[in-house]
Amino acid sequence: MQLRYQYRVYPTLAQQDALAQAFGCARVVFNDSLRLREDTHAAGARISDTDVQKQVVTTAKKTPQRAWLAEVASVVLVQACQDARRAYRNWFDSLSGKRKGRKLGAPRFRSRKDRRQSIRLTRNGFRVRSNRRLYVAKVGELEVRWSRNLPSEASSVTIIRDSSGRFFASFVVAVDSAPLPATDSAVGIDLGLATFAVLSNGKAITSPRFLRRAERTLRKAQHCLSRKQKGSSNRAKQRVRVAKAHANVADSRRDWAHKQSTMIIRDNQAVFVEDLCIRGMARTRLAKSVHDAGWGMFTRMLEQKATRYGRVFGKVDRYYPSSQLCSTCGVCDGPKPLSNRVWECKACGAVHDRDLNAAINIYAAGHAEWLNACGGAVSLSA
Repeated sequence: MQLRYQYRVYPTLAQQDALAQAFGCARVVFNDSLRLREDTHAAGARISDTDVQKQVVTTAKKTPQRAWLAEVASVVLVQACQDARRAYRNWFDSLSGKRKGRKLGAPRFRSRKDRRQSIRLTRNGFRVRSNRRLYVAKVGELEVRWSRNLPSEASSVTIIRDSSGRFFASFVVAVDSAPLPATDSAVGIDLGLATFAVLSNGKAITSPRFLRRAERTLRKAQHCLSRKQKGSSNRAKQRVRVAKAHANVADSRRDWAHKQSTMIIRDNQAVFVEDLCIRGMARTRLAKSVHDAGWGMFTRMLEQKATRYGRVFGKVDRYYPSSQLCSTCGVCDGPKPLSNRVWECKACGAVHDRDLNAAINIYAAGHAEWLNACGGAVSLSA
């Protein structure tokens, strides 16, 4: 399987200028590719991918308007053209139903005002030198902070400049899946806001609320930005400070989600979660708390690590009434307000914690579906 290994890089000022030029040229080629495809389609004609690349890269370099494209590595321009082709392919596959998931819109032009810029290079455009520096064509050797070694030779690398001005190198490498030792435990997870997650084995994970804890700092930084004169250098500096504050929140949330998901996958052979409609919940009055929780990122990490380490991951249908079923007798006791955290079953008299009861029901439903897929006997009460 292929994974991404990302590292922080520290280019010099001259290298930053060269990367900025490469970012701009890649953006122009990407936009020219989209525009050429749109014009060809509007004229009722067809154009091959090879002809698109010839017109927006090879031929464009010979024109006075695009002669500066020759100042950057050609692999950067070719990969930008390939990115535009892939964006169109994904859009068409989404329209035809070949691509699964939510529907994708038409590709959009890239703006020079986007704070996040990137270029992609294949093996003929970069090399990791013996001195542990990353050589990028027509940029030079970049200093890399190697937090861990690459497991294999990288097939491509993406140089990224984020909104806070940091530079990263994201390598695509092939990794052999190494299954973890089998365990006898399986768990169901109920995600929430007050408590981030409650496991069917009784363990609860407290919600860190990274955004809520940083709101005071973010508010002061944003207020200071609003008082700077537009177009001034002080406003540009303050914008970077605001971006760094937001990046710190995002990095903390991502690091915490990685640690929690790794721990759950390591300790359990099978993990089952509820398929929440996060996009719908993000349009309610709880939107800020929903985004701060990062449920989608957490469940994606669980699924990816389960695939990598030979674990079982399953999602229970979002319409499954996990909070309404009694985990003891299986009777559906009806909907309950969110403020009702503890309730008593009218049929058997069992007293349930709302979140723990939902986690047990999610485990039962997911485990039954797992057994059904394996050809075993199905019992929701198992």
